[in-house]
Formats: sequence, C-alpha cells, structure tokens
Amino acid sequence: MDVRKMPAGVKRVVHLGSRSYGRLTAPGRMTPSFLICGGQRCGTTSMYRALAAHPTVLKAVLHKGVHYFDTSYERGMSWYKAHFPLVRSGDRIAERYGVQAQTFESSPYYMYHPQAAARIAQDLPKAKLIVLVRDPVERAYSQHHHEVAREYEAERDFGAALALEPARLHRQEERLAEDPSYYSFAHQHHAYRARGEYARYLGVMAQHVGRERIHVVESERFFVEPEEVYDEVCEFLGLPSYLERPPFERHNARPRQADMDPRLRTELTNYYLPHDDALAAWLGRMPIWRRS
Repeated sequence: MDVRKMPAGVKRVVHLGSRSYGRLTAPGRMTPSFLICGGQRCGTTSMYRALAAHPTVLKAVLHKGVHYFDTSYERGMSWYKAHFPLVRSGDRIAERYGVQAQTFESSPYYMYHPQAAARIAQDLPKAKLIVLVRDPVERAYSQHHHEVAREYEAERDFGAALALEPARLHRQEERLAEDPSYYSFAHQHHAYRARGEYARYLGVMAQHVGRERIHVVESERFFVEPEEVYDEVCEFLGLPSYLERPPFERHNARPRQADMDPRLRTELTNYYLPHDDALAAWLGRMPIWRRS
C-alpha cells in the first residue's frame, strides 16, 4: 500500500515503526552523497522527483525532507541514517548498472539555518549540494501565499507581512547560531524578504563545505529547459547521463490569489538588485530573471 494514501494515524505508526527499525539497522544503511536545498517555492520538489527517478539513485525512505541538519540535529546520526536505504539495496543497483548507487534528501531550510552548513560539513564531508534559486520577488510572494494556505501565516496581506518581518526576525539568526537547541518558527516560515538574499547564504555554505561542492540551479531555467539542466546536475553529481531521462513535471505549484501591488513589486525589485549582482558571481552571468 502506498504510504502517502494511508490515513494520518496509520501513517504515523508506520513512520514510527520504520524509524525504530531504521535506527537498529543504521550501521548497514547508506549515507547521502548529495542534498537538495535552497529557497522555498523554488522547485525543490520537482528536482527531487526528477533525481529520485534516476536508476542509480535511491531516495530517502518515507520523507523527501528529513530536516536533520536544521531542526532535528539533536536526534543524532543513527536517527538520520534510519531514513535512508540499506547498503545492500545500493549494492544491487551497483551490480546492475556498474556504478555506485547514491541516496539523498531535500530540505530547503538547510540553506538558511545558521548551523546547518557546518553540521553538513562535519557529518557528510564529501556530500554535494544542489541549491535552487528563483526570482526573489516572485519567490517571496509565492512563499507568503503558501504559508497562508498552510495556516502558518495569520497576516494575509503580503505587504503587511513584509512590514512585520524585521520585528519577527529580530535576533533570531543570532540566537539560532548561539544555541543549538533553539528553534525559531518565524525564521523558518516568515523570512520572506531575507530568503531572496541568495549570495549571502551561499557564501556561508561555501565557507564550510567548499564552493566546488555547490551547484546552483535557477528554477526558471529548470522548468523551461529541464533536460539540459538535469544533464548538468547529473554531471555535477557523477551520475551516468546515458540512461533514460525521467518525465519532467512541475510539482507543488500553488496558484496565486492576486497580482502583487506594482509599487511593492518595484520596491522589492530594487531591493534585490545588489543581491542579484552578487549571485551573478556564482552563476558566471546575470540571473535569468534579470535578463528576461
């Protein structure tokens, strides 16, 4: 039976049992060789499903996003490894295709949590990172609608939510950096403007894991040229590209409720200009949303 179609209560029992079994078998489980992270509402779900369809890739068990390196680090590495396939499953892939199997997960918040990059560097010293970015103006607007729909945001007006952001995030990043046990709901769910400052977060990640282990993908280009972007990602990850590509679809898209106020759009566009210029250094060109 498909776990996704189970009743919520049954699903919780299945997940609990699977994690308990997973912890007992953690030494015999695979460790992720790459992670997907980046801005919320940037196509991480679509990238996850495309890579999960690769014949030599085994996805995380039960959840695409484990959120270990951001909000669950205190659970320990055995808990984390419990989410991944058994080594013998990877061995069967290797025997069939002649290349080492890989496993992964997708937790967008890894890009933004102040302690995540250092934790990844320590626990997954060879893992690569796929980082998705998107027009920061559209991304912020889409995130706000997404949080409202999930009832994580009580302020339904986007402009008002942006005005509340400085107070909501006051010292939250510092507290997260100082206290490993601290959790900030506002930092995870209400950082609409801040999340589009991509180069700032990429710089922090590079300091810990190394720039050569980070591959940045513009979601606009991924949705328009999925085959080309997919091949580039496979090359970065060392996945054979001679195998059949998966079908490409857009996942987790939520229709917007209304157009953004033009004055607010202009204000945000101007705000992100220096951040887009900094991102251009990573891409080797201006971001696609500045060229269109």
